[in-house]
Amino acid sequence: MLLTMTTTRNPATDLGFLLHKHPEKAQSLTLSAGTAHVFYPEAADERCTVSLLVEIDPVDLVRGGGTSLTQYVNDRPYAGGSYLAVALRAAFTTALAGRCANRPELVDERFPLEIRVPSLTARGGAEVVHKLFEPLGWQVEAKVVPLDPEFPQWGDSRYVDLRLTGTQRVVDALRHLYVLLPALDGDKHYWIGQDEADKLVRVGEGWLAGHPERDLITNRYLERRRPIVSYALAQLAEADDVPAEAEARVTEQPDRPEPLAVQRQGSVLAALRAAGARRVLDLGCGGGALLRVLQKEPSFTEIVGVDVSASALDIAEKRLKDKSRITLKQSALTYADPSLAGYDAAVLMEVIEHVDEERLPALEHAVFGVAAPRTVLVTTPNAEYNRHFEFLEEGRFRHADHRFEWTREQFRTWAEGVAARRGYDVRHLPVGQESQESGPPTQMAVFTSRKGAVA
Repeated sequence: MLLTMTTTRNPATDLGFLLHKHPEKAQSLTLSAGTAHVFYPEAADERCTVSLLVEIDPVDLVRGGGTSLTQYVNDRPYAGGSYLAVALRAAFTTALAGRCANRPELVDERFPLEIRVPSLTARGGAEVVHKLFEPLGWQVEAKVVPLDPEFPQWGDSRYVDLRLTGTQRVVDALRHLYVLLPALDGDKHYWIGQDEADKLVRVGEGWLAGHPERDLITNRYLERRRPIVSYALAQLAEADDVPAEAEARVTEQPDRPEPLAVQRQGSVLAALRAAGARRVLDLGCGGGALLRVLQKEPSFTEIVGVDVSASALDIAEKRLKDKSRITLKQSALTYADPSLAGYDAAVLMEVIEHVDEERLPALEHAVFGVAAPRTVLVTTPNAEYNRHFEFLEEGRFRHADHRFEWTREQFRTWAEGVAARRGYDVRHLPVGQESQESGPPTQMAVFTSRKGAVA
């Protein structure tokens, strides 16, 4: 199995810093059923290519189990799939984590990239390959490999010669491959459990939740194991990227069995309408799920989506059909930005729990002190409700990136402290079907500026 990644960004050899693999050295890594080799066929300032070559040992492969026939007759050593994804993780662990100690500024830089996998398992053919990669900004060339060129009447195989071109962060390119190669294969060589679902959510952060083929990718990646798939999809829904076709229900206390993310959007929309907001900030907008709801509301004359992730903003831009009233801006919510001042309302929907608690005072200053909109809406998970999620282990957070999850009392204490310090009144509203003992799954605080109320 072979995978190559090429860049023409000058100096192209900076690719070696990001991948933590020196262009002048060849390296080998031992896998569970073979060996992976990393080397550079070309390394110059104008063009640099890194190759990942995976050799599967047939004897080790037989030890992995299977039927009496499939142990010996299979495509695992020859076609890209789950083994190639595992090799990718083993070879580029630090790069997949988005770390580059020597040149940290390179991590967020977008490189012109060309990726080639000459033999890739693609159940569903080239059409599925296009459906999975193109929404992520890749130009896709997928040539179907015939079963036998000498006998065209036999038809096509399920393998493609894949070439991807695009301008992406290297970490995003690696994460796309790590998830989508086994998803195209649809068959993994190791046990699938909840840990694998958590891994999918972590690696897919910022792009998978908003992918139009999210369900297909999740089902294939997790081998259609229904409980694990349901758990992963619930985790992704908590990232607030629900299908665009799902309409937000406009009520502060939804009681229909709709996805929690949809109910949350409806509650936010209702609160914004009640506040009479016209110019709205969506702080931590991610892939643009709430933006798509807000753009349907004609009373909002200006909408600004703000997020620290450039890749999330790219996804949001692609998914927004009407951008006439919407502006996207890259910024960290813990840094004061005077350009965000003067708006009627700001929404932080499932955002604060992604910020380290010691950074919350900085967020408070930036939002309530500098931007200081008339109304601020904050939603966050209710930790007391977590016991009702069937596949969420005790003590675990709903999302892999959550830094904390608060009880109702903890959230109320924080919100009332912010209101007192910043000149706001605050009221609390439940979102979702409430439990008598645990409260609602999501809690929302509505802050109203005392100055705005007087005006």
